[in-house]
Amino acid sequence: MMGTINRVTIVGNLGSDPEVRTTNTGALVVSLSVATSDNWTDKQTGEKRQRPEWHRVVIFNQGLAKIARDYLRKGAQVYLEGQLQTRKWITEDGQDHYSTEITLQPYHGVLTLLGGGKSEDSSDQISDQHNDTGTQSDNADSSQTNGMSNGLADGTTDNGTSMAHDDQIPY
Repeated sequence: MMGTINRVTIVGNLGSDPEVRTTNTGALVVSLSVATSDNWTDKQTGEKRQRPEWHRVVIFNQGLAKIARDYLRKGAQVYLEGQLQTRKWITEDGQDHYSTEITLQPYHGVLTLLGGGKSEDSSDQISDQHNDTGTQSDNADSSQTNGMSNGLADGTTDNGTSMAHDDQIPY
């Protein structure tokens, strides 16, 4: 049996401020509406055309949810990696409804702020390898190269266990 991959990558702009909810257990859930666009030139008129595509993004990853809540605003440009997930529900009148979303699950997903949020001057990347303060722990060189000082994580996961960096894996 072949393995499968469910991975979605988009770069787009927020159409509205993040929608923040808290579950009964106190976990944050942040929903985003992100627009990407399809650009082309009309062959008959030579006019540049654009068609927006709207994506619903739901962040369950607590570290990324906090970052989205605190730093993202309408118009912000973001780079997102997550999984495609379709939900089904039935309304009171018995109608089936479906919603397909990009989800950033706990310990999975990437959120990079490209601009337009609270701090438009910097580009901050927060991925599935971060601590709960939302700081980057992937690669110290990348934050120094772009002039950022993110206070890198100490190489532990949200639950305090140690995680191996790619250059420490023996294969």
